[in-house]
Amino acid sequence: MTTRPMLTVREALDFLLGAARPVTSIETVSTLDANGRVLAADQRSQLDVPSMDNTQMDGYAVRAADCAGGAARLPVSQRIPAGHVGQPLQPGTAARIFTGALIPPGADAVVMQEMCVAEKTAEGELVQVNHAPESGAWIRRAGEDIRAGSVILPAGSLLRPQELGLAASVGLATLPVLRRPRVAVFFTGDELAMPGEPLAPGAIYNSNRYLLRGLLQNLGCDITDYGIVPDSLQATRDTLRRAAAGHDLIITSGGVSVGEEDHIKPAVEAEGRLNMWQIAVKPGKPLAFGEVGREGGSGSGDSAFFLGLPGNPVSSFVTFLLFVRPFIRRLAGMAEAASSPPAGFMLRADFAWPKADRRNEFLRARINAGGGLDLFPNQGSGVLTSTVWGDGLIDNPPGQAIAPGDLVRFIPFNQLLYPS
Repeated sequence: MTTRPMLTVREALDFLLGAARPVTSIETVSTLDANGRVLAADQRSQLDVPSMDNTQMDGYAVRAADCAGGAARLPVSQRIPAGHVGQPLQPGTAARIFTGALIPPGADAVVMQEMCVAEKTAEGELVQVNHAPESGAWIRRAGEDIRAGSVILPAGSLLRPQELGLAASVGLATLPVLRRPRVAVFFTGDELAMPGEPLAPGAIYNSNRYLLRGLLQNLGCDITDYGIVPDSLQATRDTLRRAAAGHDLIITSGGVSVGEEDHIKPAVEAEGRLNMWQIAVKPGKPLAFGEVGREGGSGSGDSAFFLGLPGNPVSSFVTFLLFVRPFIRRLAGMAEAASSPPAGFMLRADFAWPKADRRNEFLRARINAGGGLDLFPNQGSGVLTSTVWGDGLIDNPPGQAIAPGDLVRFIPFNQLLYPS
């Protein structure tokens, strides 16, 4: 019997992203409520930003030619606050102007107030300008940020606060967005108990339920939680059929081996189709991917994609970050769904890791006061403490030992836990 070779992280991820079909349903939402949504269509500006020339700071609007000597003494002819329109600036005069106010016709420069000295005289206000500005100094030109008709946000953009601010700056009160991915989760195992319940001999609390729900909430998914499903083939099949209706993705953890009480594999095969993979990753070697329902994972009708994660909590956590997160990003319609682990950066290892594994290891570590990395002492796949203690993951290639002083690739959790 030929042993099937393990897939690399990249091979498994490429397969998953190639299979994912983004949602297509579009909703129109208020720009105020669009944070974390994915844009469904290009958005164009209907106006120039700024709409007219304005000043970058408080000071005096002048004609540069009137200040060529660097010590001009000019009468102040008007005061222009932001939101007001000034009168044309007469030669040999200055206008007191405030940040954001429109440049009056005739002025071609602004001198910051720190370079000026104002004084009151019997004839009126005068300003001593102690600087020779160049034409255009401290002026924001109309359209220098955004030109009317230009695309300011392309379809597939994840809308963060800065994108919402940009949309608002051109007057977009609503935005077309793709609906959120609908994800169903459930957990199998008669040994599972919920926090708050008494813990019987041999029972464990269902930490993965809290872990996976939190990860899905960070990605902005609409979640249906079917809770703990009894260890029986029929109960598992019934839950899969219910979960397939109206969802894009079903996620489970554990129960995908070939033991008599592991019913996920035969249940998914009975209700759809399943790929069982061994991936060259540690922790988290086993991963199941398939489709449940007649339509083949379209996210409509009675069909959904299926991802079965390992049961050990750290394995479940790491495989979610490496595979489920980018898969959901692609389902959500993000234009830049990652096709490999997010870009990390190289840091110094302040530890030894002499045992080179044939799998791609993702080690829990944190940045120390000296700018290097410390390793959590117990890298076991059941040691959830390591994910709380650590700042991120070291992406250690297959077969590579680590000595103190080596540079290693570090991926912070804040790049892995959220959709951006």
